[in-house]
Amino acid sequence: MSRGSLSSPLISALSRQPAWRCCCLRSRLGNKVFFQRYSSQHHYYSTEIAERLAKCRQEDMTFVDHLVVGAGVVGLAVARELSQKRNSNSSSTLLIDKNQHFGMETSSRNSEVIHGGIYYPKHSIRTRLCIYGKALIYEYCAKNDIPYKRIGKLVVAQNEEQAEYLYRLDRHCAEIDVPAEVVSQKRVLEMEPSVSAYLALHSPTTGIIDTHAFMTSLLKDLTDNGADFAASTEAVAIQFDDPGYRVLVSTGDAETPYMCINAATVVNAAGLWADRVANMLATQSKHDWRTKYKLHFAKGRYYMYAGGPKIKVQRLIYPVPDKHITSLGTHLTIDMGGAIRFGPDLEWIQSNEDYGFDRIVDGQRSAPSMDAVAKEISKYLPRILPTDLEPGYAGIRPKLQPPGGAFRDFVVQEETDAGLPGFVNLMGIESPGLTSSLAIARMVEKLV
Repeated sequence: MSRGSLSSPLISALSRQPAWRCCCLRSRLGNKVFFQRYSSQHHYYSTEIAERLAKCRQEDMTFVDHLVVGAGVVGLAVARELSQKRNSNSSSTLLIDKNQHFGMETSSRNSEVIHGGIYYPKHSIRTRLCIYGKALIYEYCAKNDIPYKRIGKLVVAQNEEQAEYLYRLDRHCAEIDVPAEVVSQKRVLEMEPSVSAYLALHSPTTGIIDTHAFMTSLLKDLTDNGADFAASTEAVAIQFDDPGYRVLVSTGDAETPYMCINAATVVNAAGLWADRVANMLATQSKHDWRTKYKLHFAKGRYYMYAGGPKIKVQRLIYPVPDKHITSLGTHLTIDMGGAIRFGPDLEWIQSNEDYGFDRIVDGQRSAPSMDAVAKEISKYLPRILPTDLEPGYAGIRPKLQPPGGAFRDFVVQEETDAGLPGFVNLMGIESPGLTSSLAIARMVEKLV
C-alpha cells in the first residue's frame, strides 16, 4: 500500500515519518472512522484496554520524541514550539486529538480576546504568561498576517464600591507594568456614548483576534517544521515505561482500533479532558493528583446583538468581575467583522460535552431568559432590550477551582517530582489561555 492511499489520520501522519518509525503500521488500516470513548474519570482501564496496553510490543510501536495530547490552541502552540527543535537535533513531534479537526472545543468557543493581563495576582503564572503571551501573539499576528485589532477595553464600575475595585486594579497594573488608566464618567461617554458607567478603567493593550486563522497558521508552522498532526486519535491509556511512555491510542479505524506509541516526552494539553489524561498515570505517580487536578466545568453562553445601529461601540466593555475572578462577567466583545456579542454567562455543569444552549434548573432544561440577560447587560448598556438578543453559542471552561472556590492558578508542571520525568501536565488552562498560548509553549519547551 502506498503512503498516499492511507486513510487513517494517525497513520497518514506517521507515514511521513522515517520508515523505521512506522513500517509496522502501514498496511493495517481501512476507511471507517469511529470513536472509542474512555469512560472512566479515574485511572482504571477496562480489561480490554489494560490487556492491549500490556501487549504492546517494541516492534509494534511507533516511536516519537514528543507526543502532545490535545490540539486546541495551546496544544498547537506547544507542538509548534517543540517541532522547532527538529532542525537542530532531528527530534520528532506528534500532535493528536480525539476530534475530527483541531480546536473544536474551548479554543473555538470563546470571546476571541487578546487579554491585557490586568486581573490576576501579581506573582501568578497566569499573570506572567498572559503578559508575555500578549506580546508574543501580537508579534506573531503582525508577522504572519493573522487578522487582529488592538482596540482596547473598558472595565466599567456602576457604584462607589466597584470604583474602589478599579482604583485597586489600576495600582495593580502599575505594579505589573501593564498600561491602564482610570477614566471619569464624562470621559467614558466621550469614548463610548452608548455606555453607562460611574467610572471605568481603560486597558489599551487588549485586543481581538481571528482565532481560527491563528490556529490554522500554528498548524501550518508545525507541519512545515516536520511535525505531524493526527485527528480522530484519542489517548486511552498511558504507562510509564522508563525512559519514556507507552501510549495506547484509538486510531479512528474499525479494523485496527488501537495502536501503540512510545514517546520520550508527553505533554497533556487535553483541555476539558486534561484531568482524565493525567489520571491515566495517577497510580504510577508518587503523588495522588486526582483531587489536586480535578477539573470543574463552567459553561458560558454567548448572545448575538441584533438590535441595529442604536448601539455602537469601538472597544470591548467588561463589568467588574466577581471577587474570585471565576467569571469576568457578561461582557461585550466585537469580532473581526464588527459584530457585537455578549457573554459568557456562567453555569456550573457536570458534563464537559454539554454545549446545549438551554439551562438546567431542577433537573429540567429550559431556554435562558433573554429578559434576565438583557437586565444584566443593561447595567452598562442601558438601551439594550431582550428583543435585541439572539442565541449564539456556548463554550465550556475547564476550571481547577470548584463553584465558590478561591482563585486557582494555571498548572504548567513537569512531573519529575512525581516520579514521571518527561510528562508535562497543563491543567486548568482557561482564560487567558488563548492569549498565553505561545508563552505556555515556550515554558513547556524549557521543561522538556
